[in-house]
Amino acid sequence: MQRKLNHTFEKLRAKKPEVIQILLPFLFITLLFTSLYGQDVTKVKRVIDGDTLHLTNGEKVRLIGVNTPETKHPQKPVEYFGKEADLFTKRMVEGKEVRLEYDWQRKDKYRRTLGYVYLLDGTFLNAEIIKQGYGFAEIRFPFKYLEDFRRYEKEARENRRGLWKDSER
Repeated sequence: MQRKLNHTFEKLRAKKPEVIQILLPFLFITLLFTSLYGQDVTKVKRVIDGDTLHLTNGEKVRLIGVNTPETKHPQKPVEYFGKEADLFTKRMVEGKEVRLEYDWQRKDKYRRTLGYVYLLDGTFLNAEIIKQGYGFAEIRFPFKYLEDFRRYEKEARENRRGLWKDSER
C-alpha cells in the first residue's frame, strides 16, 4: 500500500504543487485512520483483576490470550500469586490511556470486550503479564499471538519469574 501511495504522490507532484498542498492533509488523515483500523484509544478506569479491566466508557475488557490467578472469583478463593498479578496490572494501566486492538472475536460469553491492550509507549500488556510471570498463556482458543505467548510462558517458567519462582522446571 505504501508503494502505491508513493507512486500516486510522485505522479501528483509532477503535475502541480498546488494539488499536493490540497491533497496532503487528506492523505495524512487517510493514513492515520488506516493505521488505527480495528483499534481504539481509551482510558482504564480500574483493574478488576489481573486479566480484566474496566474502562472509563463502561466497557469491561478481558485480555486475550492471558489468564492470571483469581482474586475476585465468587466461587473460588484468592489463588497463589493472584494479588501480585492484580497489583502488576494496576501499576501498568490503571488510570492510563491505552490502545485496544481486537482479534477475530470481539465479545465473550459474558459480554466482555476481548482485546489486546497496549500502553501508549507501545508496551503490550497481555504479553508483558506472561513474560513477567504474572499469568499463563490461555491456549484453549485460537488467537493471533498464541505461539508467542506460549514461548513467553516457557521463558518465564525457565527463568523462574513471578509465579514460577518457587516451582520446579
